[in-house]
Amino acid sequence: MTRRIKIDFVSDVSCPWCVIGLRSLDSALSRLRNDIQADIHFQPFELNPQMGTDGEDIGEHIARKYGASPEQVARNQEVIRERGATLGFVFDMGKRRRIYNTFDAHRLLHWAEGTDKQKELKEALFAAYFTEGLNPGDLQVLENVAASVGLDRERARQILNSDEYATEVRAREQLYQDAGIHAVPAVILNDRYLIEGGQPVEAFERALRQAAQG
Repeated sequence: MTRRIKIDFVSDVSCPWCVIGLRSLDSALSRLRNDIQADIHFQPFELNPQMGTDGEDIGEHIARKYGASPEQVARNQEVIRERGATLGFVFDMGKRRRIYNTFDAHRLLHWAEGTDKQKELKEALFAAYFTEGLNPGDLQVLENVAASVGLDRERARQILNSDEYATEVRAREQLYQDAGIHAVPAVILNDRYLIEGGQPVEAFERALRQAAQG
């Protein structure tokens, strides 16, 4: 018998490990497609909620926030690039030179939750930033990405040029922070099981089986 599982995927569109986590989750669900069907909801988390509109150089940002040297940054980026490649995702580190504010991207994702396009939008936002090096805080970029997955361009533009869904996004961010989520990705299965970080496919598969049985 096929079991349905609710999945809340708490993440930021500027988080590389969130890409890896989602790709691993997708692979695990593909392996279990005869046993499990998933309802995935993408929930907002901002790694840098105070980031200005112009963003910040990624090397300077990581050095300031984590105390990492340029050599450590380069090594970490290579690990991420390799993990992405094994999961079929291209991280073009040469194009991703800055960190940006992502709040407006989360407003779009909140809107898209009421459609069948939320996951497709999330994946397109990941590709826009990590593969193409585009700014996920730029309103024109966001409008184009929304249109590229079949969402209504005019409606996206209307949302982006207003404060629509801002209150709802902030409320959800606070909800997960209050629940103890302080790093992403955080993947919550059936409001009960938590998987943290960019885990390998096998870890997601085990957790999904456990959630389906519980």
